Amino acid sequence: MRKILFILLFTFPILLFAQQYTKPVEGLRDNPPKVFAFTNVKIVQSPGKVIEKGTVVVRNGIIQAVGADVQIPEDAQIIDLSGKVLYPGFIDLYTNYGMPKRREQTQREAQQPTPIAQQPKPEKGAPNWNPNVLSDKLAINEFSPDPKEAEKLRAQGFVAVLSVPTEGIFKGKSVLVTLADDKSPNDVAIKPQVAHHIAFVLSFGRDIYPNSLMGNIALIRQTFLDAQWYASAWDAFYKNPSLQRPEVNSSLEALQGALKGELVTFETNDELDFLRCAKIAKEFSLNAAMIGSGYEYRRAEAIKNTGFPVILPVNFPKPPDVENPDDADNIDLRTLKHWYNAPENPKRLYEAGITFAFTTYRLENTSEFLQKVREAVERGLPQDVALSALTITPAKLIGVDKLLGSIEPGKMANFVVTNKNIFEDGAKILQVWIDGKKYDVEGLPEFDPRGEWKAYLNKDTLNLSITGQLKSLRGRIKKNDKSVNLITVSLLDNNLTLAFNGDSVGISGVVRISAFVKKDKIEGYAELLSGERLTFSAVKISEPRDEMPQRVKKVKFEPLPVVYPDGAFGFAKQPEQPEYVLVKNATIWTCSNLGKLENADMLIRRGIIEKIGKNIEPPKGAAVIDATGKHITPGIIDAHSHTAISGGVNESTQAITAEVRIQDVINSDDINIYRQLAGGVTAANILHGSANPIGGQNAVIKYRWGLLADELIFKEAPAGIKFALGENVKQSNWGDRYTTRYPQTRMGVEQIIRDAFKSALDYEKAWNTYREESKKKILIPPRRDLQLEALLEILKGQRLVHAHSYRQDEILMLLRVAEDFGFRIATLQHVLEGYKIAEAIAKHGAGASTFSDWWAYKFEVYDAIPHNGTLMEKVGVITSFNSDSDELARRLNLEAAKAVKYGGLTEEEALKLVTINPAKQLRIDKYVGSLEPGKHADFVIWSGNPLSTYTICEQTWIEGRKYFDRNEDLMMRGFIKKQRAFIIQKILEVKSSTRQQPQLATQ
Repeated sequence: MRKILFILLFTFPILLFAQQYTKPVEGLRDNPPKVFAFTNVKIVQSPGKVIEKGTVVVRNGIIQAVGADVQIPEDAQIIDLSGKVLYPGFIDLYTNYGMPKRREQTQREAQQPTPIAQQPKPEKGAPNWNPNVLSDKLAINEFSPDPKEAEKLRAQGFVAVLSVPTEGIFKGKSVLVTLADDKSPNDVAIKPQVAHHIAFVLSFGRDIYPNSLMGNIALIRQTFLDAQWYASAWDAFYKNPSLQRPEVNSSLEALQGALKGELVTFETNDELDFLRCAKIAKEFSLNAAMIGSGYEYRRAEAIKNTGFPVILPVNFPKPPDVENPDDADNIDLRTLKHWYNAPENPKRLYEAGITFAFTTYRLENTSEFLQKVREAVERGLPQDVALSALTITPAKLIGVDKLLGSIEPGKMANFVVTNKNIFEDGAKILQVWIDGKKYDVEGLPEFDPRGEWKAYLNKDTLNLSITGQLKSLRGRIKKNDKSVNLITVSLLDNNLTLAFNGDSVGISGVVRISAFVKKDKIEGYAELLSGERLTFSAVKISEPRDEMPQRVKKVKFEPLPVVYPDGAFGFAKQPEQPEYVLVKNATIWTCSNLGKLENADMLIRRGIIEKIGKNIEPPKGAAVIDATGKHITPGIIDAHSHTAISGGVNESTQAITAEVRIQDVINSDDINIYRQLAGGVTAANILHGSANPIGGQNAVIKYRWGLLADELIFKEAPAGIKFALGENVKQSNWGDRYTTRYPQTRMGVEQIIRDAFKSALDYEKAWNTYREESKKKILIPPRRDLQLEALLEILKGQRLVHAHSYRQDEILMLLRVAEDFGFRIATLQHVLEGYKIAEAIAKHGAGASTFSDWWAYKFEVYDAIPHNGTLMEKVGVITSFNSDSDELARRLNLEAAKAVKYGGLTEEEALKLVTINPAKQLRIDKYVGSLEPGKHADFVIWSGNPLSTYTICEQTWIEGRKYFDRNEDLMMRGFIKKQRAFIIQKILEVKSSTRQQPQLATQ
């Protein structure tokens, strides 16, 4: 008691004055009472801290005292909340509340590039060169309270939200505001600048950089590097004003806070996006939080390992339409599983130890929010964790936990009044208080007319029943054995208005009643058809029956087995790597000097081939595979693939995009990885598309199905990059609307490539000069340029060039350019006129990765012939056959077989076109491509000759781990069928249970 009195005495001087304003008062000052005492209420101060029956005192919008035994100030207005529960007000950390609506792009705008002759609008301020970098935008400068939206959010228990700008990749900084109905932003803003916000978005139009996910990531990385440079450049200038003054850039200036520890959020679209954003945040040591997608449960352990908190949506999907079996067949297992698992997402994050706060973001209907949270609780999320995710956790994440998040003295009087435990069915939010001001949701009426009444109309006795919600009352009146529904039932303050058709109960015309409601009495008058007024009164005989919520049969949800990826053919864990594997009695196509071995054995230890020969004795405990009658080959390597790329194959907005990286956007969950394993493919060169003379950086990966994107990377493979020539890069096949980008001719392509390399050399020179001269005096460092750094790696022989090409003249041009700058082209991709200049290609030392028999599919390949590959191979060009297709990649063994028909290669030579030759082109032949001691145990077991159309891939191994087994595949198909049926039945069960009508509880 002494402690509470001490708090009252200590805080009272501070709270003597109400909120103060700089704006002068117009007219008389308004000073209503602002002291309240909420009594006899269950107080949930914070998760796990509950006062069963207590009092909260609020003065001038600040909580003054909380406890079971609190002295109520004499000037307080007492509000009895008997039977009610008081919770801290909820906080949403990611909304667009009060922000201008995002400018929607019309389809026509998306297809129409910016005309080259269009005069640019005069720029205002000092913006970034890229219109998607809006980091200097402040939400507070655009914010305007939205009363309708505020009411919707308050109805879900929210008292404060973070309002985030709507446009851009770098969106700017958010503002924390209350959901009070004040019209002025000055009154509702709590913290004017809170966090920086970043999202992956596509630009307006195809000519504004970036228009791909990899371009988004590259722009984010480059912008943070620019912000670092900006700080050092101005620091150097201030120390040495004789230097050339750097540019002023408000967007880079704004990011200095992010680099120094201010909160940065990244909006993610799936669990792989989460990991991509985490990599960026770690690269620049950012204090980050991730805006979740609802898919985090798929990789909860990996997300936990990032260490970043999640602002978590509850966007659980609606049950798919599966009533029609044909429609159900079109819904893949991954989608069905997400419907089943999504409500467990919060629980799984909690169990993984991941910090999260809930948000309404991504919900189509805000009014569904609380019900979704209750669903998560029903699926195993502890109530205290749910409450924390609504209150104290978001407050801590943005550093306002001394103001918000719990009911404690000194904090803002922001709380929620409910009729019972908020996480139970039937719980209702009655009021929300913000800054000590009441906002009714369901309301706490002083007069409640609901219940059963004995009514008197003059001498007639009636039975009156009033039910429903206070905002939408309904009722029925009965006289003797006749009854009729009320036409009108409304309550304003304590004035009750009723109307009913009296003819149904033996009274002429419509009877209208106006009366006053007291605690257990109603008194007033009724006006009849004749205009006569009669005395009307009623006495309550019973309290209202609780109207039950929709009676829903509780559907039980058993946890589904966790697999990676979370869909068809996922693995519960990575395949085992036995200490020893011995393959016996097989025909082994080594694709090496050993040739093809009959009835041979291959011993593998810890994923490495140890021995190949005959009659090898199995070591103790070895896994032995009897391959009698089977054929073993090296794993197939696809030298040109676009499999497993998220968010676009091309960054097509600029002619040179050497800064973008395929490794940033690998989709490790792409089902085509598994399908290609089923065709014997174990590795692939994943390339950027062919929209640019100099495109993005490639990624060589191994098809380790079930692992994460970074775990697919072939670590030993040299870095590479995609170049392209021909129709694509000069936009002659893009349509007339897309002919604005330089270059528009083949000769322009050569010039822009030369110019880029010269710029890279100048970049290197600038850095060398800086490193030398900065030892003597203060200088502004060169700006790091990711694009030029990649080009410089080419010139230094650290990055291989893989060039999309068709025509002989352009191929020769590119070879000359490379030789002029002192490097060699690693592979010419497609190279369909390579047979015409095969000797020149061989002399240069380039490889040729071509199609087996594609021709005439566009004008510049009219001279293509199916003998192209074999002709180049025979003059010494290292040649491979590639897929350039998710589907064709499943049959590359048969593509290789075509070289036997077209050109007469032997079977062993033909197989090399998809094994050792692509390995040589990618400079990974030291590790893969042939079966030899010391190499990775990447191999395929075939049912017969691998070049036969009758042969089936039975097993595919990578580094001594079996990633595909046809027999296991057949069993998994049966399991998948059963799992689909199980989930579909659950969907039907849920739909059936929610179709019942609301019912009244019996007394």
